[in-house]
Amino acid sequence: MSHVPLIDRVATSPERQALLDDIHAAFGATPNMFRAVANSPAALQSMWGSFGALGTGVIGARLGEQIAVAVADRNSCSYCLSAHTALGRKAGATAEEMSAAQAGLSNDPKTQAALRFALKLVNERGQVSEADVQALRDAGFTDEAIVEILAHVALNLFTNYVNVAFAVPVDFPTVKLRSAN
Repeated sequence: MSHVPLIDRVATSPERQALLDDIHAAFGATPNMFRAVANSPAALQSMWGSFGALGTGVIGARLGEQIAVAVADRNSCSYCLSAHTALGRKAGATAEEMSAAQAGLSNDPKTQAALRFALKLVNERGQVSEADVQALRDAGFTDEAIVEILAHVALNLFTNYVNVAFAVPVDFPTVKLRSAN
């Protein structure tokens, strides 16, 4: 059971309802994570706006979802691991690619560089070096893409913490965590 109420989009304030209606339209349902975050319209607007903005970025949905599952597994967030595995498959990644990404791995050198950097950000709490950033450039990422990778990590930390801290019930097909950090 969630530690905070899961807001019902049809029985809430107009501000919350408008945001939850947009989310419902995008997913065909209202995922529990957003219902938990809807306790704060400001937090919901921040989260949903970040998803929307990053969805139009240069790194693409597939890589964004691969980063999300790597970060989710590292943070032991079953909710995000399950949700982003499903979304990654929808974005064109194979089940094998999503499973590998969960472990921070990819057969594609460019994707591997992004996952390595994302996990270093998480593990080292943002303490990366110029060499770490240069490794992404050497793999073919522009500075715009590098900043987006960091933004994806930051957004996923937000969602991981929401789901773990508030024990949000998973409402996606469950994927087993690899790590138990």
